[in-house]
Amino acid sequence: MSAGIRHLYVHLPFCAHRCGYCDFVTVVGHGRQHEPYVDSLLRELALERDLLAPELETVFLGGGTPTMLAPDQLARLLEALPPAAEVTVEANPETVTPGLARLLRTRGVNRISLGAQSFQPKLLEVLERRAGPTSIRRAFYHLRDASFDNISLDLLYGIPGQSPTDLARDLDDALALGPEHLSCYELEAKPGTRFTHRHGGELSRQAGAMETYFERVVETLTAAGYRWYETANFCLNPDRRAGRDLRARHNLAYWLGRDYLGVGVGAVSTIQQARRRNTPRLGVYIERLRAGEAPPREVEEIDEDVRERERLMLGLRLDDPLPFESVAGAIDRGASARLEELGLLRRSTVDGRDELVLTTRGRFVGGAVTAELLA
Repeated sequence: MSAGIRHLYVHLPFCAHRCGYCDFVTVVGHGRQHEPYVDSLLRELALERDLLAPELETVFLGGGTPTMLAPDQLARLLEALPPAAEVTVEANPETVTPGLARLLRTRGVNRISLGAQSFQPKLLEVLERRAGPTSIRRAFYHLRDASFDNISLDLLYGIPGQSPTDLARDLDDALALGPEHLSCYELEAKPGTRFTHRHGGELSRQAGAMETYFERVVETLTAAGYRWYETANFCLNPDRRAGRDLRARHNLAYWLGRDYLGVGVGAVSTIQQARRRNTPRLGVYIERLRAGEAPPREVEEIDEDVRERERLMLGLRLDDPLPFESVAGAIDRGASARLEELGLLRRSTVDGRDELVLTTRGRFVGGAVTAELLA
């Protein structure tokens, strides 16, 4: 395989508590494993270093809760990672102290994704979140005091018991902080999770209201000067932040079908014509790398048909047009014409190149439109 991957994902699986709705690769406790795990991450990165370009565009530390690591372990990891134009760390509010915020900033991190989820105590309790509204605001201010000028807040809607008024309050509370970026996701009932067992019935009953909630999110955030650049993601318009493009560059790489390297337990990589997934077993991962070997992996070959279909499904989530030629083989031409007539899809020619983009109406029912469009 040739070198040149410009996007790196680093998975930190450790959490103080596993939220009932979570289906990510996470482990609770295992404090003694934190340092051996950092060692293993750095060993895996050394084994894969030739895959990476000399200069990276993005590095993303996700989890789990990356900020659960002890400060010296987190500092050692950050110092060993290759530099990049955008370095993002996910953080839970209760872990953010003034000292942690300064550590992150001085070790090259320039973007934070803060997991707020809600500002309503009753909804945070349903979600089994440990941070309350005060902790969320305090964490945000600690990050601002450490000179972070690119902070993203995660919010969930469709939480059992959430009323339209609760959603409006969450959006108002988030906007009052003035983050550069907001990710607003509909809460999904993931099969097999504790949350689905407890609340699956209620989530099914309220499913019909989700389109209205989604519209409320978009209407509120765009009116406040945020660009709805991806189905669930919003960033301040450039004129609000001195011309800066505040889209999440790492996630854009996923949506645009770029190759990326993932290191860590359960981490996924897409490299040329293959997708591979590291073992989700923490002990196996550490032991294999301690022996100087790559961790066990599942590998899925990706042919051009699959690449085109994924490019279409992900690319139409964006507000930027998608080059038609890059997805032509995945499109049902008859469906394309019908969707254009219905005002859900727009096809245009710019500089001799055909492009596709969903209309505003189409974006509100994007999943259904894309399913119809796929050949």
